[in-house]
Amino acid sequence: MVKTFKYRLYPSNAQELRLFQTLDVCRHWYNMCLSERKWAYQLEGRSVKKSEQEKTAIRYRQSFPQARTVFSQTMQSVCDDLDKAFKAFFRRVKAGEKPGYPRFKGRDQFHSFAFKQFGIGARLDGKRLKLYGIGRVPVRWHRPIEGKIKTVRIVHKAGRWHVCFVVETPETEAIPLTGKAIGLDMGVCAMITTSDGDKATNSAYYRLSQAQLRIAQRSLSRKQRGGKNRRRALLRLQRLQDHTASQRRDYAHKLARKLVNEYDLIALENLSIKNMAQNLHLSKSILDSGWYLFRQFLTHKAENASREIVLVNPAYTSQCCSNCGVTFQNFGLSTRWVECACGLMLDRDHNAAINILNRAGRDTSVQHNVDPLPEPHGADKVMRAVETARLLSPQNVTSFRLD
Repeated sequence: MVKTFKYRLYPSNAQELRLFQTLDVCRHWYNMCLSERKWAYQLEGRSVKKSEQEKTAIRYRQSFPQARTVFSQTMQSVCDDLDKAFKAFFRRVKAGEKPGYPRFKGRDQFHSFAFKQFGIGARLDGKRLKLYGIGRVPVRWHRPIEGKIKTVRIVHKAGRWHVCFVVETPETEAIPLTGKAIGLDMGVCAMITTSDGDKATNSAYYRLSQAQLRIAQRSLSRKQRGGKNRRRALLRLQRLQDHTASQRRDYAHKLARKLVNEYDLIALENLSIKNMAQNLHLSKSILDSGWYLFRQFLTHKAENASREIVLVNPAYTSQCCSNCGVTFQNFGLSTRWVECACGLMLDRDHNAAINILNRAGRDTSVQHNVDPLPEPHGADKVMRAVETARLLSPQNVTSFRLD
């Protein structure tokens, strides 16, 4: 198994200057390699291989004094990154998607460089990370590294430096079976509703930070381009956005971990989230909920724990009675409570979650959750933000009965 461990770096002023110099050399080399590939194809009709550019990197380091302080394999990793960009470009062309030809990188668009082999150019020296041409950089070890380190990547994001260790770990032992299965219905008001009737509050971290983001964006727009004040305003905006993204990831991690620990089978709707985000009225709420991020974390954690994830067809999961299977008529988004002639009376999302579990070939679990699902930080503020942002007011919430 391959995992990535990310830690915060605290370089000194001199070390940070050398880190920026390395980043600039790698960026210029990336743009040179991209220019060579572009003009070689346009003028000569030939493709430049990665191995050819790796040999050119040797002469590049010998010709420019700034490049001599950069490790040779770091220059090769830049060629690897560009080669991956072209492979992704050709893959999108064959698939009929929007191609997206690799672009030249500006100062604010190139954020990382790598060491291809741990122990050569980058190694641990006590509790510090020793980098070629940079020195021993302090690291905040907030958790231990598990397994064998293969590669190292240095990342600069929102004014902060991080190190990402790609680690090869042995397969973990499976979590003991619980004998329980669950269906999950993802929504906007509640991020997920389970077939047991539990709800996980929508984090809505972006909505909570919108006021601060609006002020920061307005301040940035008034600054003169190229000035120091503009860079400070940009850094302030980047840190707000990074904080919001980190909150969303943290909540998705905790929610996915709790579900994986308690259930052997988890059924989800196979939603086309990219298409659903095109809805002008619901796009902000869908993206702020982090559906794709949650599903990605849940799938990864379930695979490591030997749990089963089942993706079912999302069609009519809300409009069918989970007891008798009858399809409701005149059923819209305003219908939040369903009542059927068979005697079923349930919340709309709870009914959908049971249908999702039934389509996965399992019945509703007899044992219900003992502990509630984790709530996001500031849950009371989140609920107020969600209720304010809801497109459907409480007066529009109606029930439906099938006669």
